[in-house]
Amino acid sequence: MATRVARRWRPRSLLQLVLIAFVVVMLPLGVLMFQAGQALSELTRLADISARQAVEETRRARTLGVLALEMERSARQYAVLEQESLLEIYAARLEEYRQLLGRQQELLPEAPVMVELEALLERLSDLPGLELAAFKDRLEAFPALAEHTEALRQATNQRIDTRIDAIREGARGVQRQLWWQTGALVSASLVLMLLFSWLIIRPVRQLERRILGIGSGSRDAPPRPVQGPAELIQLDERLDWLASRLDELEAEKQRFLRHMSHELKTPLASVREGSALLGDGVAGKLTPQQQEILELIDGSGRELQRLIEQLLDYNLLQQNRRVKIERLDVATLLHEVLAKHRLALANKGMRVEGFNGPVVWPLDRAATEHILDNLVSNAIAYGEDGGVLEIRARQRRGRLELEVANSGEPIAEADRPRLFEAFYQGGTRRKGPLKGSGIGLSVAADCARLQQGELALVTDPRLAVCFRLTLPHTAPSRGDPTDTPAELADPQARS
Repeated sequence: MATRVARRWRPRSLLQLVLIAFVVVMLPLGVLMFQAGQALSELTRLADISARQAVEETRRARTLGVLALEMERSARQYAVLEQESLLEIYAARLEEYRQLLGRQQELLPEAPVMVELEALLERLSDLPGLELAAFKDRLEAFPALAEHTEALRQATNQRIDTRIDAIREGARGVQRQLWWQTGALVSASLVLMLLFSWLIIRPVRQLERRILGIGSGSRDAPPRPVQGPAELIQLDERLDWLASRLDELEAEKQRFLRHMSHELKTPLASVREGSALLGDGVAGKLTPQQQEILELIDGSGRELQRLIEQLLDYNLLQQNRRVKIERLDVATLLHEVLAKHRLALANKGMRVEGFNGPVVWPLDRAATEHILDNLVSNAIAYGEDGGVLEIRARQRRGRLELEVANSGEPIAEADRPRLFEAFYQGGTRRKGPLKGSGIGLSVAADCARLQQGELALVTDPRLAVCFRLTLPHTAPSRGDPTDTPAELADPQARS
């Protein structure tokens, strides 16, 4: 049930997943932009209101100062000229002053200067009804009115500054809040980005592991099904089909090689048996010319059998890529390989210069024997008649280096990059009636890689062709713990 629900909510396509990821990742950023816009609008509104109020209140405070001066001037002019129009002007200015003072009182309701101004206005309001002498005596209140009006203006400015400071502090608070919100929402966006990146990359990595498994041939465990968009699931199904198809082709190839080897070995065994019977004189004594032809047939049969065995070795190596490391004497293994090619070396007239040993090293017997056998066979097939075959062994920086070099024609530069490819035959041809199969060096290189080593063609200052086998000091799976490591060995002994 849970799996069914999970599959129901899984994005159906990669495009849908990308679009959902884009929308979800942009959502916190959109919220952040909205909140920042709201905060900016509020700060702008408060600043606009505060500016308008500050201008209005400052203008009103200045107007009060002007009215106080006009009241004092009209009163003093009346005291000198005694014109009724001057009293009318005084009364009008007094009424305006009282109204503006009432509006200013809303801004400073508890200011002490407001109480004193109201007391002064009460004294100055009955000024027009006084006798001239009392009128002149009451004029001494105007300096106090001007002084208190200036004090009111300063209190108004201080009130405006306090309000601006409050708005500024509020702006700092909004700024801090925006920074916190920015950090939180951007972190949420990053987490969502990582989440959706993982949701996209995880099936891609699974497909990559599938491809690497198919390419390396290591598909022992059943692959885990890919969970992701429909395109990647479909690609995983195509990889399943490709893996099964490759398994079928590999099985067909192995079956073909087995059947071909069997079909070739059966008539070859009859041919070699017949040539052996003729050589034994069962059908009568052979003439020297017939004996020469029989030797040619027998040699070609041995060569064909060797090629078939190489093909079987290549087939076996492709099927089984496991090695069994044990400590062996390389010199003993080399003498066993040279013993198999003793007649061929004698017919070639090649002089073998090897090392005495013992050279003990952890290696796989079968794989190393394949390598040495192929290198010696190549030296016999392509080397110079009556030439030199030199085999060296040395230890360098914890690695064993075996070199098989021979005199003769050097390998062409065009053939060197593809020298270890299977079934590749370069421009230099084998000496003899039969051509090679082109898999000997490929099998040797694979055997070297199985032991975490390397087989390479190197330059030798004295001989035309030199192959170097480098093997690491791998821990043996079994062996004698009293064996000593390999020592430097030079080609002083001759076989």
